[in-house]
Amino acid sequence: MSAPPSADDGLSPSELATKYGLSVSGARVGLGDYIRQMWGRRHFILAFSQAKLTAQYSQAKLGQLWQVATPLLNALVYYLIFGLLLSTSRGMPHEVFIPFLVTGVFVFTFTQNSVLAGVRSISGNLGLVRALHFPRASLPISFSLQQLQQLLFSMIVLVVIMVGFGSYPGLSWLLVIPALALQFVFNTGLSLIVARMGAKTPDLAQLMPFVLRTWMYASGVMFSIPHMLAEKDVPGWVTDVLQWNPAAVYMDLIRYALIDGYSASNLPDHVWAFALGWAVLAGSAGFVYFWKAEEQYGRG
Repeated sequence: MSAPPSADDGLSPSELATKYGLSVSGARVGLGDYIRQMWGRRHFILAFSQAKLTAQYSQAKLGQLWQVATPLLNALVYYLIFGLLLSTSRGMPHEVFIPFLVTGVFVFTFTQNSVLAGVRSISGNLGLVRALHFPRASLPISFSLQQLQQLLFSMIVLVVIMVGFGSYPGLSWLLVIPALALQFVFNTGLSLIVARMGAKTPDLAQLMPFVLRTWMYASGVMFSIPHMLAEKDVPGWVTDVLQWNPAAVYMDLIRYALIDGYSASNLPDHVWAFALGWAVLAGSAGFVYFWKAEEQYGRG
C-alpha cells in the first residue's frame, strides 16, 4: 500500500511558505516599520549604552575617571608637541590656545571614538546579533550614545579649564547644546555607515585608526586652519575645504561658544548651515545605508 500523494507535492519552497504563512527569519522590513521598531527598542539602546560605559573601565583602579583623564592626557601631549615644540599657536594668545586645543581634542575624540566603536558594533557582537531578533541599527546608535555620555563627563573638566583661563559662562555657552546635538546625529550616521562596512570587512577596524588620524591632522585640532595656512602659498579654496569638513565645523562651533577671544572671524561662512547639512546628510544616508543590509548581519 503506498501513501496517498501529499497536497504539497509539486509546490516550490516559496509557494509552500506562502501557503503556510511562513516568512524569512530576519527579513528586512520597510523603512517606516524599521523606524517604529527602533523606537520600540529605545529603552534597550539607552540601557545598553550605559552598561557599556560602566563596563569600559571596570577593570581599572581609577574606574570612570579615565573617561576624563584619557582625552585630557591626549590634550597635554598635543600641547607639549604642537604648542611648545612646533608653536602651532600662531595668532592666538596663551590663554586662548590651551582652551582651543583641549576643546578640539575633546570634540574630535567624540567623533573618533564613535566611528571606532561603530566599525566593530556588528562584527564584535555577533553572539548578540545571532541570538536575538532586534533592529541591528540599535547597536551602532547605542555606541554613539555611549560616546556622547562620555563626552558629557569630559565637559565638566572642560568647563573648569575654560574658567581657569578666563572664559566665563555666558549666553554663548548655550550654543553648545545644538552644536553637540548636530554632531551626535552626524557621528551616528557615520557610525552606521562604517558598521555595515565593518560587518562585511572586519579588517576595516584595523585601517580605521589611520584614516581617523589623517582626518584629525586635517581638521585643525591642534592649530587654527586660517592662521596656519595664511603663511603658506596655497589657494584660498584649500582653506575653505578644510574648514568646511564636518570635524572642523563642529569643533569651531563649540570653540566659538565657549572661548572668550575666539571670534566669529575664525568661523567659515554659513557655519550653522554646514553643521546642519552634514548632520542631515550623514544621519539620513547612514541610516538608510545600514537598513538596506539588515538581512545580512550575523549571517555567513
